[in-house]
Amino acid sequence: MSQTYTLSQDCPATLIPAGDKVTLTAGTEVFITQTLGGNVTVRTDRGLFRIAKENAGAIGGYVEKKSAPAPAFQGEFSEQAVWGALKTCFDPEIPVNIVDLGLVYDLSIEKTPAGGHAIDAKMTLTAPGCGMGPVIAEDARQKIAALPTVESAKVHIVWDPVWTPQMISPEGRKILGLE
Repeated sequence: MSQTYTLSQDCPATLIPAGDKVTLTAGTEVFITQTLGGNVTVRTDRGLFRIAKENAGAIGGYVEKKSAPAPAFQGEFSEQAVWGALKTCFDPEIPVNIVDLGLVYDLSIEKTPAGGHAIDAKMTLTAPGCGMGPVIAEDARQKIAALPTVESAKVHIVWDPVWTPQMISPEGRKILGLE
């Protein structure tokens, strides 16, 4: 997937790992390093940036590769559907989803009076100073909120217990070559 492109227009982006919102100007050369989860991570001569899926059209000539569609969650709402949505969220620097990285610590699903669902998730980050935490948490919240019958979704960043590489799942370890 690694390839160099030129931005065809000014593009909002997020500086990695600081999390600062910036604008990359038209004409900037970008090298795509990751496209997992729908967002695009690019490297420029100014550093590493995350371009949100909705702004990826500014990357001149870039066409999102259509991967296998996300499984449709048919029938009744399930905890499995929420975990599936969380598995579509990625740290922009690491090619493993946040569930297999061991970042999601807790998931609470409550039935609402209207018959829908209220979801509360607790997640952490690989490093306490990472400015991308709110960006990753919001991506997770949006993907949970898009599930059928979800009336509210909250994702909280927590620091206890402290994340360690031992929390990575066997599948995540395989992707990272740690096995």
